[in-house]
Amino acid sequence: MALQDARDQVDGAVTRSDPRGLNFENAFGGATSAFRRQYTKDLAGFDLAITGVPFDQAVTHRPGTRFGPRAIREASSLQVFDPPYYWDFSPLDAFAIADYGDVGFDYAKVSDFPAALKAHIAGILGQGAGCIAMGGDHYISFPILQAHAEKYGPLSLIQFDAHSDTWPDDDMSRVDHGTMFYKAVKTGIIDPTTSVQVGIRTVNPDTLGVTTIDARAVHEAAPGEVARRIKAIVGDRPTYVTFDIDALDPAFAPGTGTPVWGGLSSGQAAAILRDLAGINMIGGDVVEVSPPYDTTGATAIAGAHVVMELMCLWGFTRR
Repeated sequence: MALQDARDQVDGAVTRSDPRGLNFENAFGGATSAFRRQYTKDLAGFDLAITGVPFDQAVTHRPGTRFGPRAIREASSLQVFDPPYYWDFSPLDAFAIADYGDVGFDYAKVSDFPAALKAHIAGILGQGAGCIAMGGDHYISFPILQAHAEKYGPLSLIQFDAHSDTWPDDDMSRVDHGTMFYKAVKTGIIDPTTSVQVGIRTVNPDTLGVTTIDARAVHEAAPGEVARRIKAIVGDRPTYVTFDIDALDPAFAPGTGTPVWGGLSSGQAAAILRDLAGINMIGGDVVEVSPPYDTTGATAIAGAHVVMELMCLWGFTRR
């Protein structure tokens, strides 16, 4: 790269004029945005928005996921030089993708947060763009699902997780990262008969009708077989994909609040996600990346790779 070319590739998050294309500025410098996309709140002409939700006041154990979006953004700077492996297209080239920044909320008024997040996501969808969110703890999926359901109707859910997050909770005012999918089923936001949880390895006897492919079942099957089973369950229905990073074994993602051994490997997760190509994905998130518990940065790197795979899944049928 010529010296002048290198000088022109600086702070693409604020200087790039074309929302499409790869980026070649130094991964270790520059303004950090998701995949070096442009920071903007004006989504006119954009296809997809990536947004951060730095909220962790719903955790049952270790906090720290408020730092997840920032860490994922930093890690994502390693993935902008080349098209993603396996896919026959690059979402960074094929679509106008923006970094919409983070949701704003008063950390001292937790009860106000759900409405603030729902309005934030509705603002993205109302501008005609799709949305992929970076958490934050897993509670954030509930207001995000509410916003998507208002646009698309009841959704199918593909949930990668160590925990079902369907423990009973009929108090809608509670903000808890272990009960939000119970509420989502009970309020009709997601259809349990066309939803599936992958990687579960904690006990919750009542699945509410959601199909569970637990971690052992994943280990005993080929990734392609797991993906085919998931696709048969969700069909062509509007589908939301949520990936709790603790779906991965702590050996691959130690930086999370409630780690459980026996989880998926990074390779298994990557293969399953890629073999889900063709689903009708209308939105998604990656959650529970907690950088304080991983000094290596490996968990944030995994989170950034998941976001890339979600962008590919979202874009596969829209090329």
